Amino acid sequence: MVSLRSYNKTEESLKKKTMDTKAFKRSLQHSENYHRKGFGHQVEVATQLQSEYQSNLIQEIRDNNYTLKRGNVIIQLAQAFGFCWGVERAVAMAYETRKHFPTERIWITNEIIHNPSVNQRMLEMEVGFIPFDAGKKDFSVVETGDVVILPAFGASVQEMQILNDKNCKIVDTTCPWVSKVWNTVEKHKKGDYTSIIHGKYKHEETIATSSFAGKYLIVLNMQEAEYVADYILNGGNREEFLAKFSKAISAGFDPDKDLERVGIANQTTMLKGETEQLGKLFEHTMLKKYGPIDLNQHFQSFNTICDATQERQDAMLGLVEQKLDLMVVIGGFNSSNTTQLQQIAVEQKIPSYHIDCVERIKSVNAIEHRLLNGQLKITENWLPDNEIVVGITSGASTPDKVVEDVIEKIFELKATAAVV
Repeated sequence: MVSLRSYNKTEESLKKKTMDTKAFKRSLQHSENYHRKGFGHQVEVATQLQSEYQSNLIQEIRDNNYTLKRGNVIIQLAQAFGFCWGVERAVAMAYETRKHFPTERIWITNEIIHNPSVNQRMLEMEVGFIPFDAGKKDFSVVETGDVVILPAFGASVQEMQILNDKNCKIVDTTCPWVSKVWNTVEKHKKGDYTSIIHGKYKHEETIATSSFAGKYLIVLNMQEAEYVADYILNGGNREEFLAKFSKAISAGFDPDKDLERVGIANQTTMLKGETEQLGKLFEHTMLKKYGPIDLNQHFQSFNTICDATQERQDAMLGLVEQKLDLMVVIGGFNSSNTTQLQQIAVEQKIPSYHIDCVERIKSVNAIEHRLLNGQLKITENWLPDNEIVVGITSGASTPDKVVEDVIEKIFELKATAAVV
């Protein structure tokens, strides 16, 4: 086994392509300070999570074919929504960690999941978040012997090394689907392929994924992918390319050399259809440039689309086919998978409101919600008169309790308006 201490290098040296991130991660996982399987408090924690996050009303709606009518409101719930297995596992492990280490200082390298109510609960349990200042995390607050939780969307290999150097106890709640993507970019690196990652370069998951990659390029959407594909086939302005992707490429990236062999990976919360479309685009691009015989020498693709993300997007696609007066999409404003659900509703031209908590519903006449461009907007007269059908879904980090609060608020507002 490779000695863990043999990888005690500076953060800067970890960023070099020569860093064997796979060996480092394997060694870390064999350390006595590394924990990934919980601490034996599953039954106790499950009862607590059920009390704090689950909902009898939501279960009633599930049992009633995902529909509930009260007064002049029909609620139509997506058939897959809310907490996914990976999120539920991460939250449960965080609760277990607090029980197992009742007096130790506990930190999380980022939000445990992208939901404000769950993260507030972490603070109430005296679990702290690593401070973020001037675009960087400040790990100076962490001391030897502290317990540090890695969130559901993972942490970069550089952060893991910092924590290892500090001799911290590391509790790794990274979703196995995210780990699967890391394994994929490791395969790209081993074969000297550049990882083209479909994702958001600022997103914590993509930051972590790129830290395990060798050469990488992060593309946000098909428009950016088509720009890259055109460059592969026809060349272009190198300086323009580097400026366009300045924050989304590996150090020393050369588009004239590093796009000859490419592999596809993705941030697990991106739109499934777009990731598939992007993969086909690059496969056809490399096929056109190098021909069918040499295609495998220039293109690799592995399925890294998360099952839970796919199920929620498929359920949303089914929901928007129904006759709806409006949609309410519930989830953290920094939740990528929730944003993708909102995008589906917007593309279908259904009035849709992305909110992160019930407090965003100000009245029957006003709702504060997030637009796809990230801006917050207050929309007036959002709740129509007479009988309405409201579609409801929620992101993978949203507890059922939060969904219940929103549904009950809609019922309350409509009942009050009917009386008036």
